[in-house]
Amino acid sequence: MLANVYQHFRKDEHPFIDLVTGWFEQVEDQYAPYVTDFLNPREAFILETLIGKKHDIKYSLYGGFENSERKCAIIYPSYYEPKEEDYDISIYEINYPLKFGSLSHGKILGTLMSTGIKREYIGDIITDGKRWQVFIKESMANYVVSQIDKIGSFGVRFEQILYTDVITPTDEWQFEELTVTSLRIDNIISSVYNISRQRAKQVIESKRVKVNWVETERVDYLVDYLDIISVRKLGRIQIVEQQGKTKKDKVRLGIRVLRK
Repeated sequence: MLANVYQHFRKDEHPFIDLVTGWFEQVEDQYAPYVTDFLNPREAFILETLIGKKHDIKYSLYGGFENSERKCAIIYPSYYEPKEEDYDISIYEINYPLKFGSLSHGKILGTLMSTGIKREYIGDIITDGKRWQVFIKESMANYVVSQIDKIGSFGVRFEQILYTDVITPTDEWQFEELTVTSLRIDNIISSVYNISRQRAKQVIESKRVKVNWVETERVDYLVDYLDIISVRKLGRIQIVEQQGKTKKDKVRLGIRVLRK
């Protein structure tokens, strides 16, 4: 059974498939809901694909606000009805001295990760241009925020807020269409940011690229639907549509791009 499933996904995704299969089995055996940590869009897609046509269990996704990128899943028996509070998400506003400068997504994430927690405990980090808010798994939130009183050179204070106080984040992603010869990561980066293929390879090999928040140095890595490619100092790319092939066998994609 799993061998048939594996063939549809990359080898590096097989451990996550095993994890999801275990979650399904736990829900079926215990007839009780299971709440995951934060999943990236690709992981959420794999979960959705694997749950497929199961009639006995369902799932829902929520990240703390509408259109969140990273979401927690609840996998549950058909009798259960998930509520917002069941996702175990705490929301914090980061209070900092606005008049002295600004924070950045990278600095906030780096500081959160320096506490030693895993990436999957942290959801989206959002801003409206001035205010910053972060979504953290409830079980880890007190530990994380008690460890941090500075981000960069700024003294900061984390204040827990309600769902009703979540800001509307600025969305700087742009939708673009792209035609490429292959889904190799060096090819995608080269095409999107208009740099040479050789330069793209250097960027990857110098550990400046992550796929779904995991560092990769493989220039031949094949990206797939909903993958998020982060390129330090250039921006981020997400594959949101695969639009088939051209007559010359090139791949047509719909992508979201964040340019720095």
